[in-house]
Amino acid sequence: MIQEITDANFETLVLNNSQVAVLDFMAPWCGPCKMVSPLIETMAKEYEGQAVIGKVNVDTNPKLALQFKVRSMPTILYVKNGEVMDRHVGTTSKVVLEEKLKAIL
Repeated sequence: MIQEITDANFETLVLNNSQVAVLDFMAPWCGPCKMVSPLIETMAKEYEGQAVIGKVNVDTNPKLALQFKVRSMPTILYVKNGEVMDRHVGTTSKVVLEEKLKAIL
């Protein structure tokens, strides 16, 4: 299940979690974000229990966008133990997103 990651729940869902977190920094009005969104949602179902897969709306969670220096969308971050392990900016394929996740798992 895809998680909605917010400024308020980030610490609980990402920092205090031993699982890898895949964070899709997006905005509802962003065209490229709409292309990546179905890929992220599919991954959330396929990797349930193995990773936290979530979306961060940059319009409503500006602190997280600023903290991780998100300047373009979509930006997908792979976070483990509070550290960014990998980053992808822009549209891509599910294969690329999964390869990055599998390398960290």
